[in-house]
Amino acid sequence: MSALLSGEALQSLETRVRERLNSDPALRSGLIDRELALAILESPDIATEDVLRIGEMIRRHFHENRVLVHILNNIRNGNCAEDCGYCAQRKSAEGVPVYQTKPEDEIMEEAKAAKKSGAHRYCLVTAGRGTSPRMAEKYAELIKRINDELGMKVCLSAGLINDPETARILADAGLDRYNHNLNTSESHYGEIATTHSYQDRLNTLEHVSSRGISLCSGVIAGMGESRADLVNVAFELNRLGAASIPVNFFLPVEGHAVKNPESLTADDCLKILSVFRMANPSAEIRMAAGREVYLGDRQGEGLRVANSLFVSGYLNVKGSSAEQTIRLIYENGYRLDEECEKEIVELRDRMLADATISSDLQMKGIEELRPFQNQR
Repeated sequence: MSALLSGEALQSLETRVRERLNSDPALRSGLIDRELALAILESPDIATEDVLRIGEMIRRHFHENRVLVHILNNIRNGNCAEDCGYCAQRKSAEGVPVYQTKPEDEIMEEAKAAKKSGAHRYCLVTAGRGTSPRMAEKYAELIKRINDELGMKVCLSAGLINDPETARILADAGLDRYNHNLNTSESHYGEIATTHSYQDRLNTLEHVSSRGISLCSGVIAGMGESRADLVNVAFELNRLGAASIPVNFFLPVEGHAVKNPESLTADDCLKILSVFRMANPSAEIRMAAGREVYLGDRQGEGLRVANSLFVSGYLNVKGSSAEQTIRLIYENGYRLDEECEKEIVELRDRMLADATISSDLQMKGIEELRPFQNQR
């Protein structure tokens, strides 16, 4: 297959993609098959630039030069009973600050700060196995308040949902999106977690989707999976109709329990982003955790296929600040989503002034996780 993708054949793929986009502007099906996707990821002689060029054509068709920005808020941290090997909060892991659910006013202060930073969506994340109807009622009050007072879209990531009633409560509250990552393929899942199954995750996504809540679900590359595993996730997310797909690159923080993690190259990461774009043409593809570490000064290339970013880091690992992220977007010829841009137009020039992007892997301290704790 490697030889089939060189020269004229790769140009033929580009032509077919262009023709399909022109004939079906609202295209939802993938623009690549599994065999071709696998060849792109496995064949070292396939030029990254050629793959990016095709992915960029799709990205521009659906999202022009706009970038959506999201901010994560760890509203409950640590003491999780699950054993997900990639997570710093898993059971038996040490070294992360532990706290119960933040007070509502503290969460609202962080939401206001997120909006001032140009965030398109506010992502609430909780440690723990899952969400019951009783817990969902509490989250529902918070979701309504953020919607009413700030007009921000909300994404909730609160673990497994086993009861359809929980999904109904969240939907009735106006939850825009629910995050629950597949992380890896079904065949590889037992290598990264044993306290729940891949099917548990699928059930969760199906419960929330059935209530009209859009899906945010993605992957973590570099956990010892095969390239075929990555392809399987890309196509499964297409089947599920995921509206938002965070493509994460494994961050080997102290105490992780992933077996045989892989050291990905920048070209590996760019090709992975491109394959997820080709398999999910209209989706919001997020260049998520690990972008600073793995891509460094090539993050601008990632935006050729990705149209979404996190700012102010990830769950427990520091990342680029709002200033650094805004600079990355604008200096590479992209712009914030129009509504977000209106919110920060007076701050944009200051943000662009000087912000060096760091690729150092550092854990968040309590001052980053709870910046408004002492202001209540």
